[in-house]
Amino acid sequence: MLEEEYNPRRKLPPHLKPAPPAEPAFAFEIRDATSRDIPHMLEIYNHYVANSTVTFDEDPLTLKEMRAKFAKVQELHYPWLVAASPRGVILGYAYVTPWKPKAAYRFTVENSIYLGPASTGKGLGKALMAELLPRAKAAGVKEVIAVIADRGADASLAMHRNFGFTEIGHMGKVGFKFGRWLGTVLMQKSLK
Repeated sequence: MLEEEYNPRRKLPPHLKPAPPAEPAFAFEIRDATSRDIPHMLEIYNHYVANSTVTFDEDPLTLKEMRAKFAKVQELHYPWLVAASPRGVILGYAYVTPWKPKAAYRFTVENSIYLGPASTGKGLGKALMAELLPRAKAAGVKEVIAVIADRGADASLAMHRNFGFTEIGHMGKVGFKFGRWLGTVLMQKSLK
């Protein structure tokens, strides 16, 4: 017979138990993205491709495709930002891309914000948006369009509303992913 069977271990009363260690503060720095960040941003993006409807992409983006997208944004002198932890881990990113390729749309962009799964719900998206909009304005952008999935993106819709985006339209059943039809909500903000 083991001693624990006839002489159970004593348990400390709750008021004598040591407090659990404090959870470290969620800290980050927002900075311009660099080419070194691309693999980390790709990992975040492909998580959403595989697990959500916030992007209508069904196939993971390749490193080559992500590099090309990053190069195009850099060429246009548009902002592409990352949020990095104090240890340098990329927690999320935000950027703008041309809304349409026709020249008349040159002052209008679409914004995108993607957060690592462990970084959601902590105010990181708001911090990225707060930095992205003035930088887009400084780059000559006049209008920002958000294209948001009409299912499963309530937090994104609320955040855009809080930043002054207004709903300008809804397109139903324009995407088909994970065996179901999806629509998009269009929102717009003027950078005056």
